[in-house]
Amino acid sequence: MAYEFNTVKVLVAEDNAPMQELIRSLLITFGIENYIPAKNGEEAFQAFCKHNPDIVIADWMMNPIDGISLVRKIRTSSLSPNPFVPVILMTGFSEKRRVIEARDSGITEFLVKPFNARDLYRRLSQIIEKPRQFVRTENFFGPDRRRKSNDDYKGPLRRDEDDGYQAAYSSTDQVYIDMIPDTRKRG
Repeated sequence: MAYEFNTVKVLVAEDNAPMQELIRSLLITFGIENYIPAKNGEEAFQAFCKHNPDIVIADWMMNPIDGISLVRKIRTSSLSPNPFVPVILMTGFSEKRRVIEARDSGITEFLVKPFNARDLYRRLSQIIEKPRQFVRTENFFGPDRRRKSNDDYKGPLRRDEDDGYQAAYSSTDQVYIDMIPDTRKRG
């Protein structure tokens, strides 16, 4: 499905100037004209608070604040204007432990470098076509980490071993719906 991205505001946190330019070029190709660059996580959070973008794309390895720390700050800081913003985390590391760490930090999508235009477009489409509920617990805030729905599931606990944690589950855990602009073409 083709999208009209002309009203979407995207913040890109990337410390490598050629990669920053490549991403900007791809976003312009997709029709995203409202582009906010940042050289690191610290600069990105300041830009995030100032511009309140619709989507954040961040590199994992940056200094002084890396992409994971940026995501956690976006999700939990009292200064964050939108803790529900979709975040695509880019990295050259694709080991399972890294993917799990990124997922557990509250990212929405994971993008492995090097990537092509189709890979980036798929992540943007995934954010639009399959928005995920947000979950707040004592130790996590971010998009629901489960990708697959289970129609047989009828309660708050999904695994046999979760029975021991029944007492830890409380009605104060909150679920939020991620809201982003509707960019589907009409007609």
